[in-house]
Amino acid sequence: MNYISQLVTVDGISFIARWLHFFFGVMWIGHLYYFNFTQGTAVAQMDAPGKSNVTNKLLPVALYWFRWGAMWTLATGIVLLGAKAHTSGMEVFNSGWGVNILTGGLLATLMWANVWFIIWPKQQIVMASAAKVAAGGQADPQAAVVAPQALLASRTNTLFSIPMLFFMGSASHMPAPVTPESKLSLLAIVLGVLILGLEGNAIKGKLGPMQTVKGVITCGFALTAVIVVVISALV
Repeated sequence: MNYISQLVTVDGISFIARWLHFFFGVMWIGHLYYFNFTQGTAVAQMDAPGKSNVTNKLLPVALYWFRWGAMWTLATGIVLLGAKAHTSGMEVFNSGWGVNILTGGLLATLMWANVWFIIWPKQQIVMASAAKVAAGGQADPQAAVVAPQALLASRTNTLFSIPMLFFMGSASHMPAPVTPESKLSLLAIVLGVLILGLEGNAIKGKLGPMQTVKGVITCGFALTAVIVVVISALV
């Protein structure tokens, strides 16, 4: 079997999906960190014309690559999970690999939902309002309401991204030590309550310690540690 023919096998398709998953994931998370670590800090120091240029010229382009990076990261991830189930059977999701990958996958799926159903719709309102102001019109009062909501969802995605990357990376390299005595159903409930509770805050909550870049990074590593402890206690 030559190299090209290997790429049209199940393993080859899985590899291509993994490669594209990495590519789109870097695009997505790179823009997420740019927004939270770089753009926000820089814009806070700009005058009104500078902020207008960022919102009207830079933000639409960045959000395009950001949201489609998220979409294709999710799509290729689903292909990867399907390929794994095809080659190893559904029981693989009850393994240590499954515990880690499903934990990371839950976080990533919520991040995708935040991008498409919170951040993008609300940023559209902000950008439309900025365009009106740039054309000499009045700002949309709704923009001032939705901008903090978009920020909270973006900060939550940054929070989630840290444990998401940990568990995605550890699935194959440091899987949870699952045994017949492992309480996987209880683990799913506990992690579901924890993660979905934080997602509830992203929808209708407050920034709290995630107000600053340092705060959200600290919270991300703390959340990773909490999840590791929970898994260690129940697996």
